[in-house]
Amino acid sequence: MDNSFARVSCGAITIADEGRSVELAGWVHRRRDHGGLIFIDVRDRDGITQVTFDPSMNEVFTRAETLRSEFVVRVRGSVRRRPAGTENAKLATGEVEVPAAQLEILNESKTPPFVIASDEEPAEELRLRYRYLDLRRPRMQRNLTIRHRIIKAMRDYFDEHGFIEIETPNLIKPTPEGARDYLVPSRVHQGTFYALPQSPQILKQILMIGGLGRYMQIARCFRDEDPRADRQPEFTQLDVELTFVQQDDVIEVMEDAMRSVWQRALDETIPDPLPRLTYAEAMRRYGSDKPDLRFDLELMDVAELFAGGGFGLFAGLAESDANRVIALRWPGGAALSRRDFDAVTELAKTFGAKGLAYISLAADGVKGSIARFVDDALAAKLRERTGAQDGDAILFVGDASRDATDVAGRLRLEIGDRLGLRDPKAFAFCWVLGFPLFEREDDGTITFTHHPFTAPLPGQEALFDTDPLAITAQHYDLVLNGYELGSGSIRNHTADFQRKVFRRLGLTDEQIEDRFGFFMEALTYGAPPHGGMALGLDRVAMLACGESNIRDVTAFPKNQAARDVMMDAPSTVPDQSLKDLGITIVEPPKT
Repeated sequence: MDNSFARVSCGAITIADEGRSVELAGWVHRRRDHGGLIFIDVRDRDGITQVTFDPSMNEVFTRAETLRSEFVVRVRGSVRRRPAGTENAKLATGEVEVPAAQLEILNESKTPPFVIASDEEPAEELRLRYRYLDLRRPRMQRNLTIRHRIIKAMRDYFDEHGFIEIETPNLIKPTPEGARDYLVPSRVHQGTFYALPQSPQILKQILMIGGLGRYMQIARCFRDEDPRADRQPEFTQLDVELTFVQQDDVIEVMEDAMRSVWQRALDETIPDPLPRLTYAEAMRRYGSDKPDLRFDLELMDVAELFAGGGFGLFAGLAESDANRVIALRWPGGAALSRRDFDAVTELAKTFGAKGLAYISLAADGVKGSIARFVDDALAAKLRERTGAQDGDAILFVGDASRDATDVAGRLRLEIGDRLGLRDPKAFAFCWVLGFPLFEREDDGTITFTHHPFTAPLPGQEALFDTDPLAITAQHYDLVLNGYELGSGSIRNHTADFQRKVFRRLGLTDEQIEDRFGFFMEALTYGAPPHGGMALGLDRVAMLACGESNIRDVTAFPKNQAARDVMMDAPSTVPDQSLKDLGITIVEPPKT
């Protein structure tokens, strides 16, 4: 090896290196031929450096003529300043270039199925099929680097605050946590199965019973459910648990941790303290338990303003507290045409609305679908209630409270998108507290809102037998930009009370013993009060990077059909493997 050339990265050369002999190694990003010269942009993870090839360098120039995109090369030469007027301000190395004295082609490349150097986004299925090429794109390398910094910042913070990282197993006992388990058959114990963990929930509680005090883990988790843009069948979470804490203690630790992570990984400052909303308040004001606080538009209750009025639908809804009539201001909405409002109405119907009413506050008076029912006095009250000004529109959603709230909340986000109010570079955190402990399923049965290990607020234990749906949980969600980053709670730490919860959910003592016997026994050996939280690291990284899909911050994600199209997984296995496991494949009936 020629030691006279210093090995440097393609993103590190500056004008201060002028005259220095360097060695670059990377991929051919772009090639350009100009006036007999060949220009090659050489790329590695750190950046791009322009390399020039002069015809006077006979053998080197001849070799350079064979270069194509994504060839792997090693280049040696001396750094020089670019000629005046040819600098590239978009590159950190844009003031310099390297005239090639030596060129080594380390590997050739077939023509890629998409242009890696292009700003145009390839189709996602193509990106996932050729993920090894997609990972070369600067956007993906930036995202994965930020993800790395976030994970490192998390580990550093919790280490500095007395937490220890403990790995929990990935082959565990099936325990229902709200989604389907991925099951792993045992060859040694045929007919039995492990489950891949949906979360380390029970195991981290056992660590607290074991006296570890402060635990954290960057944990891999698995859930057999339909994928979405912000969800994958396997994912990573920050998992935290502490002993001898109350709800505010855990919130303060996690809030401080996120403040530290954002500062260390992104050099961004987030508010101190973060806003806190109750579940009821979030639903009433924003129509969601994960409100997007990047913009101020709020849902306003106006049913009483229509009570006894001429608009029979809203007047009828106003007669019961089980209904809501919600007004939502659309800044500048008076400029929308009738066709625009018709399109918004159709959109609202896809959200579950039966219809949509609106008025426009135009310069020449109130117009819109219910304008004839809105006299000057009512218009003034609506302006005052919503903060609407001349030039705005007001949308109205009226229905049973739950349905109206959901529709209006989704319309609020639609308005935010259309007005450009949901800036991906802004970070609006908040806490949502005071969730109900139980909720009623569509079939009338009662189930847990989050998971069955959450404790109720102190003093509400008696409601288990009289009014379980009125119980408030010691549960808290951290929300960012309309996404739930994660959930936490204070746990049930006595066996008697945990058994009572399981029974309330309809489990028999035999079922409790079969599914949770080891955990129930652990609670009888002096389990301390404890609580914790888990944050979805994929969502944290997605929002930190300004992306809208967690596949863009995950190195090897599944597609929307839960398949890995690069490796072609899941796939069939040899018959002998099934025989070893005692498994027979039963073909589904043909339809």
